[in-house]
Amino acid sequence: MPPSSKLTGFADEASRDLDKQIQATKDIGWSAISARMVGDKNIHELPEDEFNDVADRLDAAGVSIPEFGSLIANWGKTIHSDFDITLAEIDRAIPRMKRLGTELIRVMSYAQEPWGEDQHEEERFRRLREIVKRFSDEGLTAIHENCMNWGGFSAEHTLRLIEEVPGLKLVFDTGNPVFQKDRSKPQADGGFPWQDPFEFWEKVRDHVVHIHIKDCINPVSDDVEPEYTMPGDGQAKLREILGDAKARGYDGWIAIEPHVATVFHAADPTAVDWQQCYDSYVDYGKRFEALLAEL
Repeated sequence: MPPSSKLTGFADEASRDLDKQIQATKDIGWSAISARMVGDKNIHELPEDEFNDVADRLDAAGVSIPEFGSLIANWGKTIHSDFDITLAEIDRAIPRMKRLGTELIRVMSYAQEPWGEDQHEEERFRRLREIVKRFSDEGLTAIHENCMNWGGFSAEHTLRLIEEVPGLKLVFDTGNPVFQKDRSKPQADGGFPWQDPFEFWEKVRDHVVHIHIKDCINPVSDDVEPEYTMPGDGQAKLREILGDAKARGYDGWIAIEPHVATVFHAADPTAVDWQQCYDSYVDYGKRFEALLAEL
């Protein structure tokens, strides 16, 4: 496994305030943040002067940004959305990644259409080819996450993306399979079965260059949020996945994305107990280090 110097996390789950994100990171003993939200905007959507201030403050604090958790082609956009929105996000992200020395940017494959309806696969492939090319032309790597997007329907869907999109790499999220149905398997009385995190990992691991850590328990149905847990306490099979990654010589970054104190997708962030978020984020990071030490 990578050394602790290659552990990072979505510190916007501790606070949307940059100074508190930096402090939470240092309280764990780390020096890297997976950048996503600062204030009420994604890092690639901040006004230019605000981004420059963020970059200078990160430099002064000695905190690096190995990954952008971007909005590009994410679960909030359908395949019917204007592709110019995506292209503009790319154009804003590239110079900011270069300014911060960031090599990886998380992308997705647009929101899942209701199962049984036209998923517009060819248009997804076409768009992702362009997304990946624009980043790779600049020496940057687009990494697809197995989230609530087309590629998250199953490991087979993710592998189809690898076949169709030259240069695409993967970020594997350990928790996402726990609350998604496996559309590659036969339906039973209860519909499709839940995905198996380790089985998903085994099928895609050769293409994984980054790992996100979440843990949770199967939800009561596939239209509600799962119960998120501390690392190792849920059904994400963290020990099996990380043990296998270690045995295979994985040396990439690992990022925590706890979702424990509050779900990141919460509709009203102002109603969140941010002190609880801060404390639980730091606790999560330390518990995750302890779990790694067991391996």
